[in-house]
Amino acid sequence: MTTTEMPAVHECTVSGCSYNHDGCHAFAITVGGGNGSADCGTFVPLNTKGGLDRVTAQVGACSRSDCRHNSALECTASSVRVGPGEGDHAANCLTYAP
Repeated sequence: MTTTEMPAVHECTVSGCSYNHDGCHAFAITVGGGNGSADCGTFVPLNTKGGLDRVTAQVGACSRSDCRHNSALECTASSVRVGPGEGDHAANCLTYAP
């Protein structure tokens, strides 16, 4: 798999993340967690905006081996959506499907 084949973060609705300003501007996100949801491990709750100006974020790694889109810890979904998780400082991969 090459970086051009990594699934894009199609949408992020987490307003409290430093990487989200009119879309996710992290180069790549990491999906993990074990609490019944798939947490975006790249979530950073700061007022400072981060990331790259011109980038379509992608899924760099996923440790949720129980997700149907996970193959050898790589995401095979065509794209993913990220949204608010439980609590003020959480974001989840909404494409996660056991």
